[in-house]
Amino acid sequence: MPVKIKAYLQEKGINPSMQRVAVMHYLLNNFTHPTVDEIHSNLSDSIPTLSKTTVYNTLKVLVDNGAALQLTIDEKNTRYDGNITPHAHFICLGCGCVHDVEPIKLDEVSLSMYKNLRITETQVYYKGFCEKCYQEKLLKEAENKK
Repeated sequence: MPVKIKAYLQEKGINPSMQRVAVMHYLLNNFTHPTVDEIHSNLSDSIPTLSKTTVYNTLKVLVDNGAALQLTIDEKNTRYDGNITPHAHFICLGCGCVHDVEPIKLDEVSLSMYKNLRITETQVYYKGFCEKCYQEKLLKEAENKK
C-alpha cells in the first residue's frame, strides 16, 4: 500500500515523505474521520519522532493539494477524511461518531441566480443520533416520564 500512496501523493504534487505517507495511509484505512490528536496518538508508537505539529502541517498539505478533506462538522474538533469523492457526512449528537453518507446530487441545487459565484467546494452535514444513542435517548426519556 505505501507504494500506491507514494504515487498518489506524487500525483497530487506532494513530496511523499515518510510522515506524509503514514498520515495518508492512516486516513485511507481508518474511516472514523479522525482528529489531529487521534492521528498523532495512533501513529506515535510506530513513528516516535512524530510531533503534533508535523501531523497538523501534513494534514494542511494534504488538504491544500486535494488529497484529503477537512471537516468542520464537529464544533469542538476539526476532522479529516481520506475519501475525497463527493459524499455527505452524518455526526451523532450523542457519541460524536462521524459516518459517510451516500453521495447526493448536489448539482440539483439551483445556483443560477448567483452568477458571480465560483463554487470550489461543497460540504453537506447531517446531525442526529446513531441507532445506539437514539435507543439510549428513548430509554432516558421513558425513565424521566415515570
